Amino acid sequence: MIAHIDGIVSEKNPDGVVVDCGGVGYELLCSASTLAACPALGKSVKLCAYLAVREDAMELYGFISREEKKMFMRLIGVSGIGPKSALGILGVLSVHDLSVALVTGDAAALARAPGIGKKTAQRLVLELKDKVSSEELTGAGAQTFMPPAQSAQAEAIEALMALGYPSSEAAKAVSQVGGAAGTTNEIVFAALKRLGGGL
Repeated sequence: MIAHIDGIVSEKNPDGVVVDCGGVGYELLCSASTLAACPALGKSVKLCAYLAVREDAMELYGFISREEKKMFMRLIGVSGIGPKSALGILGVLSVHDLSVALVTGDAAALARAPGIGKKTAQRLVLELKDKVSSEELTGAGAQTFMPPAQSAQAEAIEALMALGYPSSEAAKAVSQVGGAAGTTNEIVFAALKRLGGGL
């Protein structure tokens, strides 16, 4: 199993990159977000990797972070979702945004990805909503900056999960509160009132 590829970016194309490692070029298929994060030609890069072996082909996939690879593996574990569909989803939604969409049941957000219809999006929510970790919801380890308001909501979800609420219920309650509360504590308090009221 190939865990990662560490080398020099020698080619970039719409579907992925070629990384030169000691004179051998490895072609990796990537999501749009990984492509955007890859450095310019001639620069060094380290990508997490996954080798997909089929009867008629072997394809190598590259990811800018362990979190993205982990989510990719989770996506392709769902019936009807192949590697290219998974890359399409990760190209439209960041790992954090995808995690929030899954636990809140936002199938419409998932359906924005190419080749993902309403029924497939609903199946993704059904199968993966309880597999999202608190780190993915809070954006821990994410390489992109998260706005304070979004961070407060994510922290509130994590706090509710620590109190024993399922991730899906916690995220739903926080999303219902929306902009009605500002700080993490205020959001948690407002969400607890909704959860206590059975909303």
